[in-house]
Amino acid sequence: MKLGKVVGTVVASRKDEKLEGLRLYMVQDLSLASSGKDWKTASKDAFVVAVDSVGAGVGETVLYASGSSARQTRQTDGRPVDAVIMAIVDTIDVSGAVAYDKSKDE
Repeated sequence: MKLGKVVGTVVASRKDEKLEGLRLYMVQDLSLASSGKDWKTASKDAFVVAVDSVGAGVGETVLYASGSSARQTRQTDGRPVDAVIMAIVDTIDVSGAVAYDKSKDE
């Protein structure tokens, strides 16, 4: 699993029939950065197009899987996908410090 942030949508009016009905999002990779004892999420320059399986939206921090694991959800089984959003992150705690809290995300 990888940590990412949904930064946009991808619309494809012509696509393989196995992709019909799937919502596609642009997901930017995130990492954790430390400044002393404080942790926070930090954007990376890497992006992936991922199928949404959990009802995520633009601006949300998510967990996504890529490769063959992306075809393990009910929505993506047997479909030609290489990345899937499979969780919406509420909090990230690192060594007792909150690195991310969805309720405080701006």
